[in-house]
Amino acid sequence: MNEIFNRASVRVFKDAPVEKEKIEMLLKAAMQAPSAGNQRPWEFIVVEDKKTLEQLSETDPYAKFVAKVPAAIVALGNTDEMRFPEHWEQDLGAACENILLEAVSQDLGAVWLGVAPLKERMDHITKVFDLPDNIRPYAIIPFGYAKRPYEVEERYDAGRVHFEKYTQK
Repeated sequence: MNEIFNRASVRVFKDAPVEKEKIEMLLKAAMQAPSAGNQRPWEFIVVEDKKTLEQLSETDPYAKFVAKVPAAIVALGNTDEMRFPEHWEQDLGAACENILLEAVSQDLGAVWLGVAPLKERMDHITKVFDLPDNIRPYAIIPFGYAKRPYEVEERYDAGRVHFEKYTQK
């Protein structure tokens, strides 16, 4: 799985649309994620409209670049589908990671912008899309063709691995 080792957070994209087939593959990958009790509480909004992307860029100070991306996926949790509501964020986290890995596979760049559990960010997304009460915003994943090559850092740290028991550093 080279995608795992080639994934990086990409925030600068070419001004080029992403093919519908690639977007569909990102969504298929998301929905292939594991889920508590197979509840699959996810829903997704694909955003390519520039005005809506500008509104998403106001979610928090780190999202300003979203105004200039070709597309984004907004990951949502549907409480009507939650038999195990204490695990919805884990379910959506797995789905978002799958999107990021599939983006690498499709020669795209992407980044995960956290929304939940921060109330003001969740409220902003709810307002942008006029979401019903049963839909909880989880994350924004801007994506597209990376504008420049990006570096992938080696993150493995053997000092964080423990065998059989936890040992203090």
